[in-house]
Amino acid sequence: MPVYRLPDEILFPPVELAEPEGLLAVGGDLSVERLAAAYAQGIFPWYAEGEPILWWSPNPRMALKPEWMHLPRSLKKSMRKGRYAITFDRAFDEVIAGCAQARTDGTWITDEMKAAYQQFHRAGFAHSVEAWSAEEDGTPFLAGGLYGVALGGCFFGESMFSLQPDASKTAFATLIERLTAQGFTLVDCQVATEHLARFGAREIPRAEFLDLLEQALKIDPLPGAWSAGFKRKP
Repeated sequence: MPVYRLPDEILFPPVELAEPEGLLAVGGDLSVERLAAAYAQGIFPWYAEGEPILWWSPNPRMALKPEWMHLPRSLKKSMRKGRYAITFDRAFDEVIAGCAQARTDGTWITDEMKAAYQQFHRAGFAHSVEAWSAEEDGTPFLAGGLYGVALGGCFFGESMFSLQPDASKTAFATLIERLTAQGFTLVDCQVATEHLARFGAREIPRAEFLDLLEQALKIDPLPGAWSAGFKRKP
């Protein structure tokens, strides 16, 4: 099947035309407008340094609905200790840098991607969750976190990193708790991983994911989902 080269206009081909592994289109840019249009159609960019921008829509799609969420017993025990304080949108640039540095197989978070998602964050679409620990002198430092994109009632997870045990897992679990409280109905996990499966995420047909996304995009979440204040420890 052909891979479509995007025009200067912000247009994408139907996702049903993607190759079997999910590659749909090549080219275009990472402007706020194009990224927003892509995510609203279940499409995301993913490419390596030196490659053109590649756009994907996998089938099946890994997704998590709040009612599927499962907290592993070991994580529940860890969270009860209150080791980490969780914030939202307090250190977006540091989180995306941490996600890029944490990858050992050649990062797909290129400098171009980092700059684009920083702009996407400033436009109010991309968000971060931070897990803070403390030095011996009490100074907080970033022990892990994650970032992604929010449109309507859907959160599109992008990447996470952890410098201490359970830091990113605690950030993720707290995020799901916050999203559920604010009325979100869908979390896009993109492609299958054992890590996300342990939280209850499932592979579903792309058509089913797009139906869930269409409904989620109609939701106007309650205000306050991205408050930067510290979450009270247990």
